[in-house]
Amino acid sequence: MSEPVLSLRGVARTYKTEAGALEVLKGVDIDVRAGEIVGLIGPSGSGKSSLLHAAGLLEHPDAGRILVEGRDCSDLGDRARTRVRLGSIGFVYQFHHLLPEFTAVDNVALPQMIAGRARGAARERAADLLSQLGLDQRLDHQPAQLSGGEQQRVAIARALANRPRIVLADEPTGNLDPHTSMAVFQNLHDLARATGVAALIATHNMELTRYMDRVLALVDGHLVAHVPA
Repeated sequence: MSEPVLSLRGVARTYKTEAGALEVLKGVDIDVRAGEIVGLIGPSGSGKSSLLHAAGLLEHPDAGRILVEGRDCSDLGDRARTRVRLGSIGFVYQFHHLLPEFTAVDNVALPQMIAGRARGAARERAADLLSQLGLDQRLDHQPAQLSGGEQQRVAIARALANRPRIVLADEPTGNLDPHTSMAVFQNLHDLARATGVAALIATHNMELTRYMDRVLALVDGHLVAHVPA
């Protein structure tokens, strides 16, 4: 088997609340390999977002190690973590977080330009990704001119723009109606398969988990294999 693109070892996270300490991750271990689509399920508040934020180097866990492409990133400083995120990790959120003043193509080109790609080449790749997602007639539209499903497709294209090794998606279809939800997930699924990128997708939509390679559930701070009923 190929080496994991993402590995978490003993990751723990505790939050302080008025009611006392809330331990949401209690020594989580996971490996995700290239080309693998892994589902992450659990009720609201179970720690799915905390796990993804730790895996994506957005938050420091209280304990544990995070390895991206075999590199231990646990103790990296903010600047080094940003470089790893920019080059190796793509993010898709429940709320698309597109820049409202930019067009669809420029929203997808911008992270490439931040990574050092020339504007023309960045826009060309952005247009190609958006066209693969059926948005070739929406390249010059701003987010407010797009439907919810179209906005999420732009967010998927943006996540894949820098050719990351892993995509982390946090309820990427949570704000969409069932029909649009399935269509957008299919877009993400197909692009992940086509590019060989690894994907870790948190969702409440059990219908989507049928199309994933395996599904893990967060139960009392631990990851366990989910067995369909």
